[in-house]
Amino acid sequence: MRQRVIVCPVIQNEGEFLLCKMASDRGVFPGQWALPGGGMEPGETMETALRREIKEELGKELHITDVKPWAFRDDIRTKTYPDGTHEDIYMIYLIFDCISTNRTVTFNEEFQDIVWASPDTLKYMDLNEATRITFSQKGIL
Repeated sequence: MRQRVIVCPVIQNEGEFLLCKMASDRGVFPGQWALPGGGMEPGETMETALRREIKEELGKELHITDVKPWAFRDDIRTKTYPDGTHEDIYMIYLIFDCISTNRTVTFNEEFQDIVWASPDTLKYMDLNEATRITFSQKGIL
């Protein structure tokens, strides 16, 4: 089984959290709302990987001023590829609290949409399991 180390930013701006709706035809959680993030590449530090993933997925204009390591956890997930194939992957999540000074986002093809959600709104959203666990551990859900 393949192993991936995933950097995951919990991005907050003015009390709301940035969530991304995953593409419906691929990924670990197709069609559900999720925190952004992705795999570390060889030679990267955790923060370098985090900032690279933010730029790749959310664009260069989103300005992150504060990054603090928050938690880590692991699990096994099944990833769906665009061609319909599946793969089980052992995931190690490195989760960071991040503050942005703006809401300027240009999301990539991994996502269908983005939203800034208040803590009260989160409980009504179709969050993927990993995102639900993160917000529950933070005491928000």
